Amino acid sequence: MSRHERNARFGADRTNLYDDITNKIIAELEAGRVPWVQPWGAAAAKAPLAMPANAATGRQYSGINVLILWGAVIEHAFPVQTWLTFRQALSLGGHVRKGERGTTVVYADRFVPNDEKRRAQENGEEAPAIPFLKCFTVFNVAQCEDLPVDLAVAPPAPESGLIEPRVEALIKATGIDFRIGGDRAFYMPAHDYVEVPPPQAYFETINWHRTALHELGHATGHASRLGRDLSSSFGSKKYAFEELVAEMNAAFCCASLGIVPTVRHADYIGSWLEVLREDNRAIVRAASQASKAADWLLAFLPETETAGEPANDRRAA
Repeated sequence: MSRHERNARFGADRTNLYDDITNKIIAELEAGRVPWVQPWGAAAAKAPLAMPANAATGRQYSGINVLILWGAVIEHAFPVQTWLTFRQALSLGGHVRKGERGTTVVYADRFVPNDEKRRAQENGEEAPAIPFLKCFTVFNVAQCEDLPVDLAVAPPAPESGLIEPRVEALIKATGIDFRIGGDRAFYMPAHDYVEVPPPQAYFETINWHRTALHELGHATGHASRLGRDLSSSFGSKKYAFEELVAEMNAAFCCASLGIVPTVRHADYIGSWLEVLREDNRAIVRAASQASKAADWLLAFLPETETAGEPANDRRAA
């Protein structure tokens, strides 16, 4: 097979993977479900509130893999948010039960083909890196047998009295100008500050925390932090994309902190669908940016405040 044929086949496989992921998210949105907000409803009452993690390494999954694994937990009513590859289960003395079907997750990276390296050396140029998605299969711990007992034990529910103080401490630690007041929540990029109405303005005060984390998610995009494009006007596709990032960031942060808010922003679903239908890679990019935003924010918490490894070391298996 020639280099051109290999590249064409590789590109087709990658496009199909983006299509599969995006079509699943679109189906959820069309059904009125927002897959990154409170995925622990009645259909998944057995699942603990947590970010999905690899049971062997302790590392939390990030980006689009969070949505994929949350969706699998809901669909199959798994009791835990921990996962293993087939070989990892064997290495721990257990095994995947016969007949169990795994969940496909992805790993994004870049590589430089050998022929491009040679051509670059000959021409004295820098070889271009090609982005790729690599698929691998994981199994929920509940699909395995004979594993160490502690792997199958769901983590205890967080004490409700600790949630608000942790968010307050997080806000202060970030150094972001955070103001409480007014009658609407927003982030002002030009002056780099967040404003959120007081908790008592919400029908359910737990939603104040989710809203605060949503607006803080926007603030992570400032040029002095993660440097996303925040210049788009309301109603544009770029604006809708940034809302996707901030909303999923809030969901990821809430899961890490043990906060269970109710669904919000139903009015954005139409604009989200428009973005996803036009670009099959949008949800992957948005989830990746949301993970970076959540990691940036959660890195300000002491390590003991979040489950698993430090926020700045969360990677796929």
